[in-house]
Amino acid sequence: MRIIKSGILLVGAASLLILGACNQGKDAKSADSAAGGPAAATVNGAPISQSTVDAIVKQAASSGRPDTPETRKAIIDQLALQMVIAQEAIKKGLDKSPEVMEQVEVMKQSVLANAYVQDFVKSNPVTEEALKAEYERVKATVSGTEYKARHILVEKEAEAKDIIAKLKKDPAAFAKLAAEKSKDPGSKDKGGDLGWFDVRRMVPEFGAAVSKLEKGKFTEEPVKTQFGYHVILLEDSRPIEAPPLEEVTPQLKQQLAQQGWQKQIDALKTAAKIEIVGAAASAPAASAASAAK
Repeated sequence: MRIIKSGILLVGAASLLILGACNQGKDAKSADSAAGGPAAATVNGAPISQSTVDAIVKQAASSGRPDTPETRKAIIDQLALQMVIAQEAIKKGLDKSPEVMEQVEVMKQSVLANAYVQDFVKSNPVTEEALKAEYERVKATVSGTEYKARHILVEKEAEAKDIIAKLKKDPAAFAKLAAEKSKDPGSKDKGGDLGWFDVRRMVPEFGAAVSKLEKGKFTEEPVKTQFGYHVILLEDSRPIEAPPLEEVTPQLKQQLAQQGWQKQIDALKTAAKIEIVGAAASAPAASAASAAK
């Protein structure tokens, strides 16, 4: 089953720190009164909240970075340095710069949008009824046959014909010949075993040859594909069945949550009055370059 991946709005926790620094101005608030709760550190009296550090640690953990004291210290050191620089920028009045104020506003919107997404997901959990209904819908679309086969891949047609001749004398030698002759590194050491597969996932020539074979039979003519020449043995076949609900529950929940969020996005966009102003206008640099020609 193909699951749609979600592209949810995210903003780095470090951006929250910058926003906090800009909002504090020159009069830093005490650590105890910080909106983020207890402070992990302070910089000239301005707090770096523990919740900010926790958020960055969690984000790092999702990328494989372990939550260790060393990791947390490195994060706090980085945030402290960032806070020092942000405070210096405020001293110079850069927080009043139109360009900076515009960027801060964009960050604020990102934070709010992300908060709305999280709130929507929390307030609209996927129900068991919806999950089962989606599973039954997908299950009804599953059809076809899957096959269990072995193959021997060689470069030249003559090699394949020679293998077929040997198999006609001793059909039980297929696995041994595959281990000795096959050029397919993925199945060679398994006696050519490809396991269970849907022929629709194979190259057309290979899939067509497999679907025509009888159980226990091998191809008596080499099957040519873009990879070379194959000798194929069909071991078994069975109807394709949907995996158990428990196995696909996480993917289905993600898909249904994404569908619900997409409907909400569409509804919000429909209700909003969005006007694109000057979208076709050239960027200032491009205009200047054009004028210079």
